[in-house]
Amino acid sequence: MAARPERRARSAARAQEETTSLISRAVHEELERAAGDVDVALRALVKRAIPDVMHLFNETRATARYDYTAYPALPDILKKPSKKDPDQIWEARPRFHHPDYSLRAPGNIKVTALDVNAAYLSALKCWLPIGKLEHSTGLDGVEPKRSGVHLITPAPWGHPQLPDPIGDRDEPGALWVTNATLRLLQRLSGQKYALVEAPVVHESWTSGATENFLDALRKTLSAARETAIAENDTLTLEYIKAMYSKFISTMGESIHNREMVRPDWMHIIHSQAYANLWGKAYKAHQAGLDIVSMMGTDELHVTGDWRRVFSEGRGVAQMKIKHGDAKASGEYTVGKAGS
Repeated sequence: MAARPERRARSAARAQEETTSLISRAVHEELERAAGDVDVALRALVKRAIPDVMHLFNETRATARYDYTAYPALPDILKKPSKKDPDQIWEARPRFHHPDYSLRAPGNIKVTALDVNAAYLSALKCWLPIGKLEHSTGLDGVEPKRSGVHLITPAPWGHPQLPDPIGDRDEPGALWVTNATLRLLQRLSGQKYALVEAPVVHESWTSGATENFLDALRKTLSAARETAIAENDTLTLEYIKAMYSKFISTMGESIHNREMVRPDWMHIIHSQAYANLWGKAYKAHQAGLDIVSMMGTDELHVTGDWRRVFSEGRGVAQMKIKHGDAKASGEYTVGKAGS
């Protein structure tokens, strides 16, 4: 008889296979309804992406050890502001440009625009608060197994050749950030990196947390994505992308998804994607590449031989050359600023 860990692994694999089959079944259903018209089928799949991904989410939660709070009482900082006012949570979205390089300056320094594959899908692996958020002051809410949002004053960033991990801000001072951003700042202030002073934490809204809450869903969607890539199945790929992107964007206060109201999760996942991108930028910098620019969730422009740093491909752990933007080839040249 198989040992308990082996039986548990088989059970998990079987459960993932069953939930993955729900994805292929939906694609086949819509293709049949559309009489093989891929464009019509894709429109139908995108339309049903939210209920479908919530069904997948519930299926992956069927054997979970704990319940979560789908509709917690929210502190004011997490409530949706008016259309004119921005969110009060700073997600640390990057908009970095290296001060030593310029598109306008003459020069022949080759730059490659790289694209992170399925950035938001990878960001589902993050520390999410499970229950109702509780208020604390100082460092009382900053614990390894708690997560939420924190009011901090970040230390000045003294490395102009690297993106600021807090993103590009117009105003200095205290701001509300997610646990993903705080964890990144804490790592960078530790002995391993020693790049910046630790931020000052003023207050927090946190709950007990786990890093594996959405991991089963992430693995299911990742496995289906890998199969679709291997089979050159663009329809399934686009359906999967619609599922995880809409899952994240509607888990806050959205009329399109009434099954949960967790804006804290949405902000944390966004911030985790930006933190993951920062990690890739740092890896490239440590390998001797210059970071010419870093933007959004998935865009990294570097000098030098990037293939000795990153594996090329469409997998979630790989990078590919970015196409379809203003620099259609994905490669361009810059000069030194001021020259």
